[in-house]
Amino acid sequence: MIILVLNYLLSPKSKSLIKRETYECGLETIGPTWVQFKGNYFMYALVFVLFDVETIFLYPWAVRFNVLGLFAFVEMVIFIGILVLGLWYAWKEGALEWK
Repeated sequence: MIILVLNYLLSPKSKSLIKRETYECGLETIGPTWVQFKGNYFMYALVFVLFDVETIFLYPWAVRFNVLGLFAFVEMVIFIGILVLGLWYAWKEGALEWK
């Protein structure tokens, strides 16, 4: 709470109404500014980010594959199995359907 209060007290404040308007690529907005999106779009994006970040863990493992041995191979098989299980669940729940 202290950080939020300090931010409010120390942040610059503008009295101009133009600075408080919605900014959309330098153009004035047409129609309602707040548009609600379906939750499926956010779910699709979250699943993409989740699998994208998790595949980053594959790179160091692949670089050191010869040195790590059988134990690391078994761990990676389990890791990829968990990823496939998560992908199957997301597919089953319809999170990957773009309607």
